[in-house]
Amino acid sequence: MSHSITKICKNFISELDEAIGEQSAESIFVLTDENTRKHCLPVALRSEKLKGCHLICIPSGDENKNIDTAVVIWKYLSENGATRKSLMINLGGGMVTDIGGFTASTFKRGIRYVNVSTTLLGAVDAATGGKTGINFQGLKNEIGVFSPAETVLINIDFFKTLDAENLRSGYAEMVKHALIDTPESWERVLKFDLENVDFEELKQLLEENIHIKERVVEQDPYEANIRKALNLGHTFGHAFESWSYKIQRPALHGYAVIWGLLCELYLSLIKLDFPKDELLRLKYLIKEYYGTFEFSCKEYEALFELMTHDKKNESKEINFTLLAAVGDIRINQTATKDEIFECFDFFREG
Repeated sequence: MSHSITKICKNFISELDEAIGEQSAESIFVLTDENTRKHCLPVALRSEKLKGCHLICIPSGDENKNIDTAVVIWKYLSENGATRKSLMINLGGGMVTDIGGFTASTFKRGIRYVNVSTTLLGAVDAATGGKTGINFQGLKNEIGVFSPAETVLINIDFFKTLDAENLRSGYAEMVKHALIDTPESWERVLKFDLENVDFEELKQLLEENIHIKERVVEQDPYEANIRKALNLGHTFGHAFESWSYKIQRPALHGYAVIWGLLCELYLSLIKLDFPKDELLRLKYLIKEYYGTFEFSCKEYEALFELMTHDKKNESKEINFTLLAAVGDIRINQTATKDEIFECFDFFREG
């Protein structure tokens, strides 16, 4: 699998022009959702290369990252003369880059695409690494392909349009990357002030974070081995996220992931002796910035059932990535139902 070129932009328009120019496309399709059409599209359309491009706008929100929306995109491409020499530009957060990458990669067996990340979560998580996908039957990213963007452009200025919750949602994935990297990365991420965001400092942290992810993806593009490290927090996290939509109290992806991280570090403590003081530092960070996810013990079975459907499972057992210490990754770990329920207990104790 080839790799995307990821750039944190110094001059967004000239770098966008350059990325489009390198593709010499017959026609260009720009995918946005309602939010990015309003906040980000006017900026992108300053590019000379986007004169006369086709615009596709889909409803925002992860609940719209589904097959019906994919059909709308494919239909638009088909009816507006898209060919294998067309180029798609996905201008948005993770939801847009996931579904945009998926529809581009499957239309006419694949057209090239460029991701322009407009959210911190999209930049640190969905836009790089070549995973694309849609949700299906209430399960996150159940249908998808590995297919990297030609280029990923990250414009930090777009992050200034985000509210505090969406910035924190993106930051959660940075916390995860630091935990699988080194104690030094973990310290830097813990020190960052999420109350008063310094965007220059955030830019440096983001560069480090993207390098962490790229190093892992290069070693294992198709998630046969070490790339599973990037799933830390996601087995519990995806269950929380899917359940939050079921009960109509939708949680942002990053919030679900950081709550999942807390459960999986507790599981790491009981199974691999992960240091308790590091677990408590994460617990404090969550209390400070993320609050909690309310559920009762009556819902344990439903959450457990969602975890059994996680696509990372390779057999009947639920597959986890755990840590023996910060940076000491243990992939392909399993846990009993009792151990998983003990994690739910720990989480609810607050």
